[in-house]
Amino acid sequence: MLMNDFPPAAVPMEAPPPDIPEVQLPPQRRRRWYLRPGIISAVLFGLLFAWLAVTAPLSRSLQPIAPPGIVLVSADGKPIARRGAITEQPVAVKELPSHVPAAFIAIEDRRFYRHVGIDPWGILRAAIRNTAAGGVRQGGSTITQQLAKLSFLSSDQTAGRKLRELFIALWLETWLSKEKILSRYLSNAYFGDNVYGLRAASLHYFSKQPEKLSVAEAAMLAGLLKAPSRLAPSKNLKGARARGKLVEATMVETGYLTEAEAKKLKRVKLKVRRVRDIPTGTYFADWVLPEAREFAGGGYGEQTIETTLNSRLQRLAVRTVRRARLGKAQVAVIAMRPNGQVVAMVGGKDYSKSPFNRATQARRQPGSTFKLFVYLAAFRAGLHPDTEVEDEPLTIGSWTPKNNGGRYRGLITLREAFAVSSNVAAVRLAERVGREEVIRAARDLGVGSPLAAQPSLALGTSGITLLELTQAYAAVASGRYPVRAHGLPEPEGSWFDRLWSNQRRFGQDADEKLLDLLSSVVTRGTGRTAALRVQTFGKTGTTQDHRDAIFVGFAGDLVTAVWVGNDDNTPLKGIEGGGLPARIWRDFMSQAVQAPPRTQARRAAPDAPETSEGTALTVPIEGTGYELGVQVGNESVTVSAQPSAPDDNRPSIPIEIPILTPGVPPALPAPDEEPER
Repeated sequence: MLMNDFPPAAVPMEAPPPDIPEVQLPPQRRRRWYLRPGIISAVLFGLLFAWLAVTAPLSRSLQPIAPPGIVLVSADGKPIARRGAITEQPVAVKELPSHVPAAFIAIEDRRFYRHVGIDPWGILRAAIRNTAAGGVRQGGSTITQQLAKLSFLSSDQTAGRKLRELFIALWLETWLSKEKILSRYLSNAYFGDNVYGLRAASLHYFSKQPEKLSVAEAAMLAGLLKAPSRLAPSKNLKGARARGKLVEATMVETGYLTEAEAKKLKRVKLKVRRVRDIPTGTYFADWVLPEAREFAGGGYGEQTIETTLNSRLQRLAVRTVRRARLGKAQVAVIAMRPNGQVVAMVGGKDYSKSPFNRATQARRQPGSTFKLFVYLAAFRAGLHPDTEVEDEPLTIGSWTPKNNGGRYRGLITLREAFAVSSNVAAVRLAERVGREEVIRAARDLGVGSPLAAQPSLALGTSGITLLELTQAYAAVASGRYPVRAHGLPEPEGSWFDRLWSNQRRFGQDADEKLLDLLSSVVTRGTGRTAALRVQTFGKTGTTQDHRDAIFVGFAGDLVTAVWVGNDDNTPLKGIEGGGLPARIWRDFMSQAVQAPPRTQARRAAPDAPETSEGTALTVPIEGTGYELGVQVGNESVTVSAQPSAPDDNRPSIPIEIPILTPGVPPALPAPDEEPER
């Protein structure tokens, strides 16, 4: 018999040694394999919560989801513009009557106090009702999820955003109590009419604090959250009442109200709080608002921000522009103090038709007003007003600049060349001192726009803003540079701040030399139309083909620039910087600094009232809303009928009558004005 034929039991087996015990795994080792997934999940959850703590701080849920309202006021305290949402201080649920939070919980999240931020039963119930409703959708988000979405997330509907919403909701429930979650939600929710938060909504629609809301009023406000823009009671009272009744019925279902109590509720009546009628858009407000937002910071409630605008000067600027015969041309005016405080700004003829701000946004050629930087560079190079320069034709490469009218004077002083605005003299100076030095002078005085170092640079062919140009002339008026234009009051700096200030003084008497030149322009040069009975400084500018006409200058403690041109850059009809812009400048400044024009052909009537804006004859035309005004200038008397109210957009009706003195021939044209060729 073979060994394989024996049955297994017959095979002899070797017994283990009796002194070696059987090896067995400890119980904890045997259980470790199925504990690992739980540990990994806990670690991932911890990392996720740590990530949320860094990327979504709880403080964000305290902040309003819309920028708080800002009211901008002038330096004398008069409101000039309102921006932003209507918000008020946040609410605390513990301080509200019990029926107020009950209304929101009943309609928005009836299991709010029983879930952990996510309500699977609510999601399932919403899914069942959505299926049964056949297209009428119902959400399953909890109040905690809605707070997460309001405070931390965008409104997109991607799966990733929804997953983040779920995790943030769990995180909020971990760190905040139910009362705090509900309080923060009610303080941020949108209630229509640009109103955010329960307190703002209660004051807006019922003129009462939320602590005094009735059951029916609370139910109406709770009902708005589904579609606040459509159901806002100020526009859709019937729809808001119907939705409020649905909330009341839901409160009965959830036990917050009995049917008897619900039947006794009175019909809701609105008492919409009246909002001050403030202009919502002006050129100055648009310009200063970003800085005002940063200055105001966060927080709830309407904030009042004081600006540098002077309401009297602003009205005067608007009125002066309305009286000017602009035709189809546009206009921009900036008035500032030598320290850069902007006190008046007009960015166009009519903000309602065009909010584009031509004073701060448009880059136009400054023409010969740019020659200020050429002559500053020349003075830095050691020249002075009595230095002579050739006013004769010249050619640089293939380019030949020309004086207006083709008139050349031979050898003249820098003072005379600046006064008559000689183009060829300015180009010669720029080539002598170097174009880069001219650009450096412009940069020093605050011009930040791109400047091309080409031969025509001296004639102002690179576009800059009127605000930059005004800053530069303000630097000359103050004797320091650069001057930064600002619309909010700047805090007075300490001696340390002044020590480290980047402002510098003009060297080598350059400022006095510039004042000498700027004075010569209005005493015997192209800007004689702007001369006042006080010392006046200024410069005219007219670009090629009369596309831009500018006058910028200063008198007293006011620096003002006026630009006239067409938005499409088409030529103006015969308008030069020493003409219409200079007259607008003179008419504004003569009243702003209370200094009449230098040569008055006739005085105002003896009984003309003395106003805060200077001596003028103004007679109201009863029953029309207009007033009759008389403005006496160097060359004419303007009789105009203009609206009495500064906010009245009706046009003024001016009639200009030339002044002719017997035996005296008409005035000769002003010295050469300088369109670039």
